[in-house]
Amino acid sequence: MEQSLVTLERQDALVILRLNRPQAYNSLSLQLLEAIQAALLTVAEDDGIGVLVIAGNGRGFCSGHDLKEMSGTDDRCLHQQIFATCSAVMQQIVALPVPVIAQVHGIATAAGCQLVASCDLAVAADTARFATPGVNIGLFCSTPMVALSRAVQPKHAMEMLLLGEMISAQRAAEIGLINWQVEEAELENYTLKVAGKIAAHSRAAVRLGKKGFYEQINLVLPDAYNHCSQLMTDNMQLDDCAEGIDAFIHKRDPNWSHR
Repeated sequence: MEQSLVTLERQDALVILRLNRPQAYNSLSLQLLEAIQAALLTVAEDDGIGVLVIAGNGRGFCSGHDLKEMSGTDDRCLHQQIFATCSAVMQQIVALPVPVIAQVHGIATAAGCQLVASCDLAVAADTARFATPGVNIGLFCSTPMVALSRAVQPKHAMEMLLLGEMISAQRAAEIGLINWQVEEAELENYTLKVAGKIAAHSRAAVRLGKKGFYEQINLVLPDAYNHCSQLMTDNMQLDDCAEGIDAFIHKRDPNWSHR
């Protein structure tokens, strides 16, 4: 993993992944994307991790693809590699066994907005701004559209994609792109508070639940219920489930097996 581009900070069951190209608003060069891939693989392979926070160093969360890198060549193969790697990163986040929280400050634009939309939850500073501005430079945000259209209602997604204008954190919260907007000074504390609440739950149940959420979301209703009924059955077999039910009945705190 390229430590100069990505850092991983461990706090018990919580890990913070920080994008570290502050001089370029953490724009997603191919090298940075590959570093994120490696970092996510590290997280996925560690059963001791309960939640991941993705943040950015410097003045902004992420400004999207590195346009200087992309415009510096007409190599179609390189362009294809960049977009394919970015798409793989976004799918890695969804497939990651632990919940992922975006901690957003400054700007999250284009593929940076895609990154926010790909995370399971998002907390943003009240000063943060979001956009899919590709239409303004003749490069429609087609891959960001995939994550965006799955995070917000179609008309809100099209509003962002067709206008290409910045929206506020308040507007992002209104349309469901983020969960919470907080004062900038409280951004990290609030994010860690949310992460801590998630990490306090049964890790086995949360991992099963996240996987099931994305499996069922695009199924037709009967298939979704059939699938999730099986998940509930599987969940009932977990030691943590037996422990949680017993703790509830006896009015005590549960002692999870995989804290």
